[in-house]
Amino acid sequence: MSIAAHARPQLTHVARPCRDIDATIAFYRDFVGLSVVHEREDDGVRVVWLGEKERGNEFILVFIGVPPPASVSHFADHLGYDVSGRDRVDAIAAQAQQLGILEVPPTDGGAVIGYYCMVRDPDGNLVEFSHGQPIDVADPRTHTRGRD
Repeated sequence: MSIAAHARPQLTHVARPCRDIDATIAFYRDFVGLSVVHEREDDGVRVVWLGEKERGNEFILVFIGVPPPASVSHFADHLGYDVSGRDRVDAIAAQAQQLGILEVPPTDGGAVIGYYCMVRDPDGNLVEFSHGQPIDVADPRTHTRGRD
């Protein structure tokens, strides 16, 4: 049975590595009209979420301050889908494990990151399935720096 046959996952973000976060913020602010809706530092790595405030930040771009890898898809370069619960993350991870495409097993990343797993698509791209990763600008967890 298809994972999507249950509650359809919702695309919430695309995460990309970047060399210069300040330049990236300026580019997306000036060219696209995005605003910083969350910013933190994880283990010395700066992470910024950019969104359209007038649209309620239903979709965001995440930029992670690490140089893009030369040829291999890195954890910072992924599509992010929200699912209905931790059990859905576990089910997706189990199916991906059976297919040999599970990259990161179910992991609790704390209040900002939520519960997630990472799977590789047929082209080797990383796809994150998470639950409890708020991107709602009204949620106070998105305004904190660092993990709770």
